[in-house]
Amino acid sequence: MGKYIIGIDSGTTSCRALVFDRDANILGIGQKEFTQIYPKPGWVEHDPNEIWETQKYAIAQAMKNANCTAEDIVAIGITNQRESAVVWDLETGEPVYNLIVWQDRRGADLCEEIKESEWGPRYREKTGLEVDSYFSATKVKWVLENVPGVRERAEQGKIAFGNVDTWLIYKLTGGKRFVTDYSNASRSMMFNINELKWDDDIRKHLGIEAVQTAEVLPSTAMFGTTDPDLFGAPIPITGDVGDQQGSLFGQACFEEGMCKMTYGTAGVFALCTGNRPVPLNGLTTSCFVGVNGKVLYEIEGIQFIVGAAVQWLRDGLKIIKDSAETEALARSVEDTGGVYFVPALVGLCSPHWDSYARGTIIGITRGTTEAHLARATLESMAYQTRDVFDQYVKESGNPIPSLRVDGGAVRNKWLMQFVADIIGAPVLVPKVAEATALGAAWLAGLQVGYWESLDELSSLWQPAAEYKPQMKRETADALYGEWLRAVERSRGWVKRGSQ
Repeated sequence: MGKYIIGIDSGTTSCRALVFDRDANILGIGQKEFTQIYPKPGWVEHDPNEIWETQKYAIAQAMKNANCTAEDIVAIGITNQRESAVVWDLETGEPVYNLIVWQDRRGADLCEEIKESEWGPRYREKTGLEVDSYFSATKVKWVLENVPGVRERAEQGKIAFGNVDTWLIYKLTGGKRFVTDYSNASRSMMFNINELKWDDDIRKHLGIEAVQTAEVLPSTAMFGTTDPDLFGAPIPITGDVGDQQGSLFGQACFEEGMCKMTYGTAGVFALCTGNRPVPLNGLTTSCFVGVNGKVLYEIEGIQFIVGAAVQWLRDGLKIIKDSAETEALARSVEDTGGVYFVPALVGLCSPHWDSYARGTIIGITRGTTEAHLARATLESMAYQTRDVFDQYVKESGNPIPSLRVDGGAVRNKWLMQFVADIIGAPVLVPKVAEATALGAAWLAGLQVGYWESLDELSSLWQPAAEYKPQMKRETADALYGEWLRAVERSRGWVKRGSQ
């Protein structure tokens, strides 16, 4: 058996690859950003071929940095941005349009129509999801209706839809495999999570039944083997999982009630519900992973703009040069001076679900500085965490004893303490902060016997830091109450029909 496992993390702004050993140590990392495309306000796209080339580079770079070859790699696990939709021609292997990103809002009006019809509850019951343009289904419909010739090719059985995982596996295997896993399929808004199959009724209702959908496998399975010309020798692909489920798995949240929050481009709270789907208002229900012959489920609360808000401070407003500067800026002032920033730049997600909300900065005075705005941006991450944290507790009646966290923002010690203060629960930062890629690697390794069991994986998870609440609850509640006032002022800003 080879020495290492590769975890591929194909994200929203960059493609990454990490080489892990048996103790979950990271031996090499490769990463490269790719182009963000904004054709219109509220529209977000990527070039699927650029993602493929970028991911190839990241894998090769990670192997080089780990000083290993393809013969040293036991298997590859893939995790990816989920709800983004790639539509391509199965004869040419080429995309028919850019990838439409999960952040894209062009399907918002259609989703509102569905929600207001008799179909709204059916979608929720079958898929576990809110009807929202966040998910893949309406993106596929848009491509069929707006790209010339695609519907005709679809009716000939020549057009395929896939999430980024499906696209990458298709390319890695030289077009030989067209597959996905339960976790990714369950984020498409056209997969029945109760029957574990693509839902023909929903696909017909949307008029996309002619589009080919991938074979759905457990998250640990033989997904294919890489083309030997890519890396010098064939490598088995034996793990596949959506990025947020991958993070939940990499945080060793295998037992019912265990949860995590990822602070990436978006922010995602996820909680394992065991072997049954649990529908809760304001939150989504999805497949967590298919492992050891069974399917586990999860509850999710999604915040569209978390780390992306800091990117906006850097790239849009240009008040910082690096995201790390925000911690020093936040510490330089006692508070935000009454400023609240609701980063609804592409609408509000869980638990508000308002596609027509837009970003709002409120409470500005002549004394407001870049430090106040930077602090308000960080504070918004904590308030959004409490939005979904409280929603779960209210709907389920179950307390949450602690929260495991990962993502780039966990390096910000001020922010992690503020999160613990606002939610009123301990926040645990893992020793291996790359939980998403680690989850994919763990799944791949389980399939080939590199790791033996979930118990073994649990033993590898170790906390690196713990932040306990220090703020008085009445103070935290008062701050959060003002946040909710600000959220209300952001809602319904865009007129329906303008997207």
